[in-house]
Amino acid sequence: MDTLLETVKTVLDSNPEGSQAAALSTESQPIQLSVVMPCLNEILTLGTCIQKALATIERLGILGEVIVADNGSTDGSQAIADRLGARVIPISAKGYGSALRGGIAAARGEFVVMGDSDDSYDFTQLGSFLEKLQEGYDLVMGNRFQGGIRPGAMPFLHRFVGNPGLSWLGRLFFNCPVGDFQCGLRGFRRDAIDRLELQTLGMEFSTEMVVKATLFNLRIAEIPATLSPDGRDRAPHLRTWRDGWRYLRFLLIYSPRWLFLYPGIALLTFGLAVFAWLLPGPRTIGAVTFDYDTLLGGAMAILIGFESLNFGAFSKIFATTEGFLPEDQRLNRVFRYITLEVGLVVGFLLILAGAGEWLLGMRSWQRHHFGQLDPDQTLRIVIPGFVALTLGVQIVLSSFFISVLGMSREKRRREEDRRSDAPG
Repeated sequence: MDTLLETVKTVLDSNPEGSQAAALSTESQPIQLSVVMPCLNEILTLGTCIQKALATIERLGILGEVIVADNGSTDGSQAIADRLGARVIPISAKGYGSALRGGIAAARGEFVVMGDSDDSYDFTQLGSFLEKLQEGYDLVMGNRFQGGIRPGAMPFLHRFVGNPGLSWLGRLFFNCPVGDFQCGLRGFRRDAIDRLELQTLGMEFSTEMVVKATLFNLRIAEIPATLSPDGRDRAPHLRTWRDGWRYLRFLLIYSPRWLFLYPGIALLTFGLAVFAWLLPGPRTIGAVTFDYDTLLGGAMAILIGFESLNFGAFSKIFATTEGFLPEDQRLNRVFRYITLEVGLVVGFLLILAGAGEWLLGMRSWQRHHFGQLDPDQTLRIVIPGFVALTLGVQIVLSSFFISVLGMSREKRRREEDRRSDAPG
């Protein structure tokens, strides 16, 4: 406790005037740069981060501010921030993303640089971010793997598995030109990020920003950033498995292609291939014979694959309707031809085909006086009928549901057109 009090006193005494000259603005002089720091009990390091940021703003000769988005600190961090000339924004909703969203919303600068307040990031690097932003980039990411990770700054699992793996998935899923998705030091144009309408409240906020910036075609650059061991005397807020899963979950949810479309295509293709191979009769490879039991597995693959494609379409339409994902012109072109009426016709034809197959099975059973049948012959009639009938019902129901989603899209589009046509 004595050490903590000495640290606080040293920080406060080192800047009795609060270095407010760099942080103040007038009505005629808009702020160029806002530095946003999320904070939850960072009394040991917050003062150092604020001083570095304010000194760098002063050295750059620009008008700027430091915002501390406080997420409920109980250690006196707010007093240090206020004393040093930072603007403290209390954020009641818990979570890393909540704190940053509140801090960014309060920012008055044209450009914003965000960074953790644990002294792991170098706030003397603000000029490099500002330079890229002034070149016209909307988002400038720091890359810790390029800038250097000092000994003890990142756990082994995070450094060699978690961060590289999740960043690789992000590039694979979204074709994003970023090598370090989770870097907490980044800069952006405030108006550009505001348009993304970021939603997440936890650690996955950093991933959401990169993903949506890519999907909405913002200009993204990346510069090296150094990561140092933090100055905390406690465990970090990040939880490896919990937050790693939240990152992965977000990547999957925001990529209907990889979550639903590609697995659905693979299963559907596999099932159709099994059908084409086994419908004529059993097949033997070496000492293994594949028969109607494998055919039944192919039927299951077809139905699950088709349902996965359905969910992919539902998710994509809902996400674009609600503004989570941008409009997909390819999808719009597809739905010009795949209408409710087309779906109903195809669905009812498959239902009729399936019912016809079952009638053939009944006739075969009748010829055997409703006694025992040869499953090798009967199941090759019944299983395709079952698949056709089920697919037909799925297509009919899916067509209606997609039409309901389409009505919501039309309503949203009319509202947007009305707002754009409104005077002023």
